[in-house]
Amino acid sequence: MEIIKLIFSENPEKNGIAQKVLIGLAIGFVVGLIVHYMPKGTLRDDVLIDGVFQFVGQVFLRGIMMCVVPLVFVSLVNGAASMGDIKKLGKVGGKTMAFYLVTTAVAIVIGLVMAFVISPGIGLDMGAIDTVDVTASEGKPIAQVLYEMVPRNPIQALAEGNMLQIIVFAIITGIALTMIGEKGKKVLELFEELNELIMKLVSIVMVLAPFGVLCLVARTFGQVGVAAVFPLAKSVAAVYIALALHLVLVYGGMLKLLSGLAPVRFFKKIFPAMAVAFSTASSSATLPVTMDLTVNKIGASKDISAFALPLGATVNMDGTAIYQGVSAVFIAQVYGINVTPAMALMIVLSATLASIGTAGVPGAGAIMLSMVLQTVGLPLEGLGLILGIDRLFDMGRTAMNITGDAVCTTIISKQEGEFNEEIWNTDFAKEETAK
Repeated sequence: MEIIKLIFSENPEKNGIAQKVLIGLAIGFVVGLIVHYMPKGTLRDDVLIDGVFQFVGQVFLRGIMMCVVPLVFVSLVNGAASMGDIKKLGKVGGKTMAFYLVTTAVAIVIGLVMAFVISPGIGLDMGAIDTVDVTASEGKPIAQVLYEMVPRNPIQALAEGNMLQIIVFAIITGIALTMIGEKGKKVLELFEELNELIMKLVSIVMVLAPFGVLCLVARTFGQVGVAAVFPLAKSVAAVYIALALHLVLVYGGMLKLLSGLAPVRFFKKIFPAMAVAFSTASSSATLPVTMDLTVNKIGASKDISAFALPLGATVNMDGTAIYQGVSAVFIAQVYGINVTPAMALMIVLSATLASIGTAGVPGAGAIMLSMVLQTVGLPLEGLGLILGIDRLFDMGRTAMNITGDAVCTTIISKQEGEFNEEIWNTDFAKEETAK
């Protein structure tokens, strides 16, 4: 009863969103496992898994997604226009892309190393794994990806939620507003007011966050259970250990080295976004939460956040990159294929390039992996071995992806002298007062 009271409490000082989401996550995991081991039938499958859990989870997820496209467009226009200087925009954009691409490449290397250390595919009982039929995904040439970023019809791009095209159109619009100067001031003010409106919508939707997270997690584990993980336990362990190493060593190290900020406090502040990402398995769906926390809890620049976070939700795939590295080695080991240094290098390069233009939606990592497997000549059928529990991988890698976006935004804000120290120290001051 106390737990339920805590979730329903309206006192934000006593019971913050992070605590409520964590409770929802924990309850969802336990409830999901209980439901999984209930007898199959109407109550378990129709009423709970495909009924209550599906309904509440999808209402929350669709509410968040409702805000994503207008948020990305409006915030990017604001971010690009508010910088006031095209040179500054180019500087921030260059730093952002460099951070995303470098950390993605490092993440793949960490995944490869961890896969070689744990060797998840050696000695595996193939008969214990439920395979999933796989259809090859046609990989686009990098040149095609680049020119398709420019929308032929911006309205169509907005309607279809084509993030790369929306990003390009929004940035160009923001630059144009800057260039016309005083004449564009009223338009810019309108975009700023629209941004406030969208963030208020996000705050309304986030009231459902603990319950949405609970139901999404409960549905996942209600369907999968624990037994399905056992044959692939070494693969799951390799991915999650690599994610933890990347979080602590790469993100924590970069935060401390490049910004001087305390990593533990940062992770504590960004945790609600990580929990939403974990439950939804969608970087795009988590974007409104990430933007709110990065600006209002961490203290990053609103303008830089408006630029870097939407871009990161589309092109920054560190968690997915770790999954690529582990899965590629796993599939090679299952089929008795020796991974040469040249093949490992090709995995790093192809996965890094594949991350550009991959949608931040559930299942995108599997599409990327199919492209990587085809590029390095590994059997595509191997993908079918892990697709059965891909959702478990997807949850962890998405949480890592959005954390990287927030780390990048925070570091650049600090380096550009646009970091709000007062916001960053707010919680710390409250803790000291309580003592």
